[in-house]
Amino acid sequence: MTPGRLITLEGGEGSGKSTQASRLVDDLRSQGIEAVLTREPGGVPLAEQIRDLILNTRPAASTAEFLLFAAARAEHIAELIKPVIELGQWVVCDRYIDSTRVYQGELSSIPAELISAVETHTVAPYFPDLTLMLDLNPAIGRERALMRGDTNRYDQAEAQVHETIRQGFLDIAAREPDRCVVIDASESEADIAGQISRVVARRFGLSG
Repeated sequence: MTPGRLITLEGGEGSGKSTQASRLVDDLRSQGIEAVLTREPGGVPLAEQIRDLILNTRPAASTAEFLLFAAARAEHIAELIKPVIELGQWVVCDRYIDSTRVYQGELSSIPAELISAVETHTVAPYFPDLTLMLDLNPAIGRERALMRGDTNRYDQAEAQVHETIRQGFLDIAAREPDRCVVIDASESEADIAGQISRVVARRFGLSG
């Protein structure tokens, strides 16, 4: 059986992750690869309920927020990611572990050792085979997010918060170059999709 793969898309608000995740799934399917599109927090019913709670009502304790994200991810992996990958299919996920590392680690000061320990017991061995970091000037991303409507508390955060988020993702990409590839998200939607298609083709030996 062909091994299943997990590809994640990460980046700040308004960087186009959801759009590009959907386009990537379509691209993979056009090449005969069975692929499933999902997102975090969410992806399965219980995790979607936790998503609504997290995005609409911020817990008073940052540790509580972090653990809610971890609970949503554990359920997501058990109910969707693990079974799909075991079938030899591919999963494309809009946000995953790196969002926790940046939003809860960088913004909420959750210790890196705690994040790593929780990942060991909730994520392993379902770490991404490839992570696409969509990089965009935070001012442009924030404007896109606000124009999109239906904003959450992260979309509405101050400019410095968005700068911290961007740098957090770039720092992860620099530390883990074998897993992460930075994508220029300032280009047109079609050009970004082209970048992603070429990266995925090279990484997994596809026709592109």
